[in-house]
Amino acid sequence: MTNAGRLKNKTAIVGMDIGGTKMMAAVFDQKFHKIGVCRKKSRSKNGGETEMRVIKVIREAIENAGNPPIAGIGVGSPGPLDPATGVIIDTPNLGWKNFPLAHLLRETFKTPVVVDNDVNVGTYGEWRCTALRSKKHVLGVFPGTGIGGGIIIDGKILHGFSGAAGEVGHITIMPDGPFCGCGKRGCLEALASRVAIAKEVAALAAREDAPYILEHCGTDVNAIRSGVLARAIEAGETMVEEVVRKAAYYIGIGVGNLINVLSPEVVVLGGGLVEAMETLVLEEVEKAVAEHAMPFLRKNVRIAAAQLGDDAVVMGAAKLISERIDEGGAKK
Repeated sequence: MTNAGRLKNKTAIVGMDIGGTKMMAAVFDQKFHKIGVCRKKSRSKNGGETEMRVIKVIREAIENAGNPPIAGIGVGSPGPLDPATGVIIDTPNLGWKNFPLAHLLRETFKTPVVVDNDVNVGTYGEWRCTALRSKKHVLGVFPGTGIGGGIIIDGKILHGFSGAAGEVGHITIMPDGPFCGCGKRGCLEALASRVAIAKEVAALAAREDAPYILEHCGTDVNAIRSGVLARAIEAGETMVEEVVRKAAYYIGIGVGNLINVLSPEVVVLGGGLVEAMETLVLEEVEKAVAEHAMPFLRKNVRIAAAQLGDDAVVMGAAKLISERIDEGGAKK
């Protein structure tokens, strides 16, 4: 029996989103309707292996869907990873190093599995499951705790020679800028991630230049989330707004550089920062793109906010495995 035939004879596929703090599995029927979901924290308070929690979340989602036969499982996971083998090379937050995730899931569920970087998969979901599906060249940029990117060229995820293409957060924007978690200086992530913004805003609070932040978060960087930043700006804290706008402009510089290199049709901006302050972020990104991308290359490029929210990765993963099965390229 062919892989394409197998998909037609099965009733459901699973999309899995593995994050550093939470994980979610969703089960979809043949018409791509969500019929079962399970969410859990990535790590248990009682400890235990993260991979066992992945299996438990998938099983509970399948149970919630009524235990349909499963045609395949698609997974979006933090990297770096090898998308060809489904091996997680190194994910410190989850304690994985050279971990064969795809093999484990194939052996456990006896079904084809595909594993790819979570931001690649989220970008794929935004492309395949929204009005952008008619496009062929899409760039996804997702600022959050870090800044991730996904690149689709000619309708395919760009993995590059290493398999890990798309690390847009580590484009150098300011060579003598602040240190980044990767060890370099002046990366986009070090200047414009939610953590970078929170550090600068915490300093404002410490100087009593951001009273809303001081009242609600003190100077705790971890408490200064995107929603709090948005509410502080709504409360009239202009210095907080300046910090966020500067960060969004840096993101726009990065996007402009990527437009010059990749010439996408659409740039999708997602993540908590964009969800909380969509208009502000898009304004600054569009301004920076106009100033830093070449006119011919930026002409007619659409810059849009992501539409799927927390469902982007699970929907992208489910689409990815279903299409891989149809093409006969999924391993069992």
